[in-house]
Amino acid sequence: MTDLMAARAQMAMSLAFHIIFAALGIALPLLACAAEWRGMRTGDPGYTGLAKRWAKGTAILFAVGAVSGTVLSFELGLLWPGFMRHAGAVVGLPFSLEGFAFFTEAIFLGIYLYGWDRVSPRAHLAAGLVVAASGALSGIFVVLVNAWMNAPVGFTLAPDGSFADVDPLLGMRSPVALAQTLHMTLAAYAATGMAVAGVHAALLLRCATRRDAVARRFHTRALSIALAVGAPAAVLQPLSGHYSAERVAVTQPVKLAAMEGQWRTEAGAPLRIGGWPDERAEQTRFALEVPKALSLLAFGDPNATVRGLDVVPRADRPPVLVTHLAFQLMVACGSAMALVGLWGLWAMGRARRTGLGIDARPRLLLATALSAPLGFVAIEAGWTVTEVGRQPWVVQGVLRTRDAVTPVPGLVVPFLMFTALYVFLGVMVAFLLWRLIVATREAGTPAGLTREYPVPLTPAEPAAAAS
Repeated sequence: MTDLMAARAQMAMSLAFHIIFAALGIALPLLACAAEWRGMRTGDPGYTGLAKRWAKGTAILFAVGAVSGTVLSFELGLLWPGFMRHAGAVVGLPFSLEGFAFFTEAIFLGIYLYGWDRVSPRAHLAAGLVVAASGALSGIFVVLVNAWMNAPVGFTLAPDGSFADVDPLLGMRSPVALAQTLHMTLAAYAATGMAVAGVHAALLLRCATRRDAVARRFHTRALSIALAVGAPAAVLQPLSGHYSAERVAVTQPVKLAAMEGQWRTEAGAPLRIGGWPDERAEQTRFALEVPKALSLLAFGDPNATVRGLDVVPRADRPPVLVTHLAFQLMVACGSAMALVGLWGLWAMGRARRTGLGIDARPRLLLATALSAPLGFVAIEAGWTVTEVGRQPWVVQGVLRTRDAVTPVPGLVVPFLMFTALYVFLGVMVAFLLWRLIVATREAGTPAGLTREYPVPLTPAEPAAAAS
């Protein structure tokens, strides 16, 4: 493995690990706030218990996310000094704002975790909302940096290759900034909401076999809140993806060609579903082609010309196979999750009119449980498209990846060390989350409820909670 490949692999692994915690940190506090708000409105301690358990999950994920995020900040300087030397004046502002949002999130997360009985209920809920908002802003500022890397603005290139006349505020308004931040933020809410809904749907299916009415009520409440956050985001996600693809077609036509397996420039280009790009033969084999659909989706004109990979030399093309397959996987997972989200929203709407709750729909529960990991698979695939599809550039059209890497040799050693670190952290997080899920499952039992709250589940159900 070359030093360049080792540096890229280490950065890819770090980002793939961290982005899961970033997405969860954006959306999980909102779920906790929604549950707490419902508890305040209804006086039902079951909602408060749910908020406390989601807050515990937020704390675990925040701690590990802080570690992985810190590693990433060091890697930018240690592995990519060329990038920081040239682009630091532009990306320094959004990174600084991200740090401010991160510290704000950390401060108010402490208040939220330890202030349940120390501040007023309204102040406590307000602290949770600050955590949710600052987490979202933190993600947005980081994505603004990536948007600038894909469509750089806010500087002029001096004859020696350095950046001059830097305007960091203009740099934050990249032509793809809105598309990328919208797409990533919706992805975080969709992935987290549907994953949490999937966990409680699976627990509801388990309750159905045991006929545990108290547990069913507990997990139905959790499922409803998670779907209320995740399902609308999952339904809107394909629309934001279409908008993002339109911006890619204008700003990064080579990336679009790699995403779609479009080898030759042509008018009325077809949309390819599936397929296996053959880079030697410059063909995409086994794909289902929809005539003129790519031209229509990318430019709103079925006869529009779509530039293919033939517009650039082979050395300037991204890895087409990886980009195309990752894009297809992202679209497939996002589409499946959107369908399940639509089904869930329809079922919740029907429940208000007919009284048939979502817990009484086993097929919906099974589909929700099976779709739980799809959002995070789509996030990983989408970031693969974003990063691999930009190669061989670290800043599109300005700075090549090979010119940004550190000249220090032996980069395979830190790559292996950090791989071991992330494996260890991943195992620990999985163990802690599993313990939390087990505790949540036990919380849905009468014994679990009365242990934490020596009052009935609701004032109207004293007999059910005590039985």
